[in-house]
Amino acid sequence: MQTVKSADVIIVGGGIMGSATAYYLTKADPRLKVVVVEKDPAYQYASTTLSMANVRIQFSLKENILVSMYAMEILENFEDEMAVEDRRPSIAFRREGNLFIVDAAGEKTARRAYRLQKELGCDIHWWDPDTICKNYPLYRMEGYLGGTFGPGDGHFDAYGVLMGYRAKARAQGALYVEGEVRTIEVERGKVRSVVLASNDRLAAAAVINCAGAWCCQVLENTNVKLPVKPVMRQVFALDSAVKPEAPLPLTVLPSGLYFRTETGGLILLGKSMEQDRVGFDFTWDDKRFYEVLWPELYEFVPAFDRLKLVRGWAGLYAVNTLDGNAIVGPWPEIEGLFLANGFSGHGLQQAPAVGRYLSELILDLPISLDLSVFDPARILENKPIAEVGLV
Repeated sequence: MQTVKSADVIIVGGGIMGSATAYYLTKADPRLKVVVVEKDPAYQYASTTLSMANVRIQFSLKENILVSMYAMEILENFEDEMAVEDRRPSIAFRREGNLFIVDAAGEKTARRAYRLQKELGCDIHWWDPDTICKNYPLYRMEGYLGGTFGPGDGHFDAYGVLMGYRAKARAQGALYVEGEVRTIEVERGKVRSVVLASNDRLAAAAVINCAGAWCCQVLENTNVKLPVKPVMRQVFALDSAVKPEAPLPLTVLPSGLYFRTETGGLILLGKSMEQDRVGFDFTWDDKRFYEVLWPELYEFVPAFDRLKLVRGWAGLYAVNTLDGNAIVGPWPEIEGLFLANGFSGHGLQQAPAVGRYLSELILDLPISLDLSVFDPARILENKPIAEVGLV
């Protein structure tokens, strides 16, 4: 490990959430000593790099919408803002849209969310079945009422964004060390230090848990109990005999099945299911595709009756079982302990706003976007946040 015994702020986890937070902290105060501890520096198992890298404004909770609107602003100028000397990250941000298909059972909640998005100034459209079929003629809309389309939604290179934040944070003074945090030491209700698996001890008055699916392991010795579970999600890459004439948006069916086109003419497909395994499992199962997902995909896109399964992979969601929303801010029972956990699959797009917010809290700066609705105190009070219809 690099020689470091103390810091102003220690960030546990150097994925997208930790690196974005390190960037905002060091940008706000270049004198700040920020240490990021990451146990997987190749990011082989990071949820950041194993995701489908989507960003959307189609939520039903005001704060989630505003968080995504900020992320889109950041992504538009990311390559310029994160340049270090003559090196610019490449993130391939493609605004190919998100399309949420609506059926009769979901119409009421979908229209409520649509109205809120419009009130907040979002570029969002309610399309009837004919409009959807005109734009995406491969789709079979029988039995559906229409859908909501966000043309500004899209996807990007998650690894490129992560490396951009990481490189810029390091250029601004953040120190990244390889290691696994085993213990957060607390004395008289205050954070004092972290102890690594190597037995190295790093002192700090502020520790931020950005450990993703491993967040509860980091907190084991503190008696902080978070309702967060590591849940395996699988993605399948498909090569179809019939190719769409133009890129398909991330299309989400009422059942939860989702798919979009990818570079090279492939289709990426996934679905969160109740039987998804809990634990640190990165195996993927082609039977799920052949027996469950393909029949459902074929029903909606009959032209996909001939497909080749090219590959698949599995990653982890840090699922907040209380309400599916982020847990962000100071833990009320331990001074100096801050959380950025339980994003339930939304962490990649929420990292810019959350990183900025945490930096403002820690440095006592004016708050740019109030995210106190996600305060960890609601966990202790058992008060879930209502996100209706588009979780």
